[in-house]
Amino acid sequence: MADSDVAELEVEEEESFFQDIDILQHHGVNMADIKKLKSAGICTIKGVQMTTRKRLSAIKGISDAKMEKIKEAAQKLAVAGFITALEVSVKRKCVFRIPLGSSDLNNLLGGGVESMAITEAFGEFRTGKTQMSHTLCVACQIPTDNYSGGKAVFIDTENTFRPDRLRAIADRFNLDQEAVLGNVLYARAYTSEHQMELLDSVAAKFHEEGGVFKLLVVDSIMALFRVDFSGRGELADRQQKLAAMLSKLQKISEEYNVAVFITNQMTADPGAALSFQADPKKPIGGHILAHASTTRVMLRKGRGENRIAKIYDSPDLPENEATFSITEGGISDAKE
Repeated sequence: MADSDVAELEVEEEESFFQDIDILQHHGVNMADIKKLKSAGICTIKGVQMTTRKRLSAIKGISDAKMEKIKEAAQKLAVAGFITALEVSVKRKCVFRIPLGSSDLNNLLGGGVESMAITEAFGEFRTGKTQMSHTLCVACQIPTDNYSGGKAVFIDTENTFRPDRLRAIADRFNLDQEAVLGNVLYARAYTSEHQMELLDSVAAKFHEEGGVFKLLVVDSIMALFRVDFSGRGELADRQQKLAAMLSKLQKISEEYNVAVFITNQMTADPGAALSFQADPKKPIGGHILAHASTTRVMLRKGRGENRIAKIYDSPDLPENEATFSITEGGISDAKE
């Protein structure tokens, strides 16, 4: 493939990254139905492709006949199913990484938190999960050689968001405090259903300001599910709802090219004592969460302010460890 072809592909990719759902108007879908789709968080042609027929039919005012018409129109506009590995490689050139404040941690993550993917950090309390989230909200605004910088969205389920932490981190990077705070959108979720509704609003916001947002943080992903669903009897229902939410997060990350960073809690594993495991704790959320997260980072306490991060699971990063510390200015290099 010639260089000109690759360049053409890159231009096409830029254009087709946000195929607005309004294009469906030219294919016999009326504006009222398009508005209904937007209210359900479906704002792009890719978004229609990513939604099942069953879910489209469940949207108020969309009949089976309308749903088929929408699907048919989206299929005509969408790119054919299979593409070459070279084309995938070109598409992945727009993937960026948001660096964290520690060089060791950045090296461990291959440069930082990756876009078009879900990065999960789990650990006990006081291991630096929320501090990572706050540091990322500031770091994502700093342009680097191959990253333009952008805004962040923070969905808080545990009431741990503190704007003053952002101010301290902004000072460390010599940034204007007010400007940094102005670039972070915050929402507090109170139930798992509310959390899901917020994701629909996030999708609409990302579409409205295309390319402006670079990061979505959910701190923490499982806290409200732990409260809303209790006991073995509700486990299947909980996992089903969790799977839907993670699927939504994955789609948002791919559809709008943003980095999704989620934090997760741990639980004691009663069965671990029988298998003589060194560490009897494990992340909650089960296999559903394990398979949905692209990269999983396990955090544990070190000496003093130091914390240790370990790659627990990743498709392209080796299993390794890095030490970092929590300072007034967020995540930074480990103290000796």
